[in-house]
Amino acid sequence: VQLVESGGGLVQAGGSLRLSCAASGLTFSTYAMGWFRQAPGNEREFVAAISWSGGSSYYGDSVKGRFTISRDNAKNTVYLQMNSMKVEDTAVYYCAAGSLVGVPESYAYWGQGTQVTVSS
Repeated sequence: VQLVESGGGLVQAGGSLRLSCAASGLTFSTYAMGWFRQAPGNEREFVAAISWSGGSSYYGDSVKGRFTISRDNAKNTVYLQMNSMKVEDTAVYYCAAGSLVGVPESYAYWGQGTQVTVSS
């Protein structure tokens, strides 16, 4: 199984970025997909998750109303649209595949991460 994130980079506060995660080696359409992030010195934080069908999505409190998760099962790809970004969004962002959308412990497969840096 491979999950490959892309789209990270440097953005100014208030700006936008779109992350992508391309999956291979698994039946993508049967997995819930999630985005997590980890800043230096901090624990891993749940950002967003989406059900296998795309019919349900969930967000961490710190990103609600600013970030949107989506998926394209035909392309085996999950996206994270990040708007109105804040300095505190700076972190390494990881995508993950799991069996239960609302249970972070169920995410068995992880990408290598992509750095997102928000400048003030």
